Amino acid sequence: MSEEALPAAPGETPSLPARLQELVLHAIEQIGGVGQLAGRTARALLRRPFELGAVIEQVEAIGVQSVSIAALTAIFSGMVMTVQFAVQMGRFGAKEYVGTVVALSLVRELGPGLTALMVGGRVGAGIAAELGSMAVTEQVDALRSMGADPVRKLVLPRVLATVLVLPLLTAFADVIGIAGAMVIAWATEDTHMTYFVSGVLRSVKLSDFVGGLLKTLVFGLLISLIACYQGLTTTGGTEGVGQSTTRTVVICSIATLVSDFILTNLLMTFGF
Repeated sequence: MSEEALPAAPGETPSLPARLQELVLHAIEQIGGVGQLAGRTARALLRRPFELGAVIEQVEAIGVQSVSIAALTAIFSGMVMTVQFAVQMGRFGAKEYVGTVVALSLVRELGPGLTALMVGGRVGAGIAAELGSMAVTEQVDALRSMGADPVRKLVLPRVLATVLVLPLLTAFADVIGIAGAMVIAWATEDTHMTYFVSGVLRSVKLSDFVGGLLKTLVFGLLISLIACYQGLTTTGGTEGVGQSTTRTVVICSIATLVSDFILTNLLMTFGF
């Protein structure tokens, strides 16, 4: 066995190959755990009775309370893009296409992506902290001892609520973002609102809008499953809850960006 492959001695810093190997194995473990949780959640979905009240409660906590975040993110993104595109496209005499470019960017990419990142950070951190606190205080074990399924009671309502509300928040963000772009174009570039709206309606197709919403279904599923997994596997008391919350935000952000790239290529292959 080569010297590089030997495990590090106690108190010794692991070598770079050993550290990389550890990170890869940990990532595979995390992916496998989330996959197992997804399978258990799918099985719980088929069992009756269906707890609609718990889902509605999570829709209010996850969706309604995230409206302000989605709106602020979308409106300022639309305004910033309008200012930037107006200056840069004006150099080439194409300023009249600013509305088209901004609307397509929001509907296809920035609306779904930024909404998932902002809302996902808030929702993921909240779910991980809540379930993590229940895990370290043995409330999850108490549910099991009473014969209840923690996945059905805790995970399924949060997953369904996130998958349901994220497309709705994205659609709302798309509209708000385009409205903000229209207002700033009128205020700074003297672009008539009717002309702006007509350009948007001519350029944005239904497939563009639907493609962006389809991506948010996957984003919502990934965010909720990752957050629930991190919360349920929390150990180490209150310090462990904080670490799980931090990991959740980081992993959800990375998963959103990676899946966005993959889904964009897949959707474009199928004409979205």
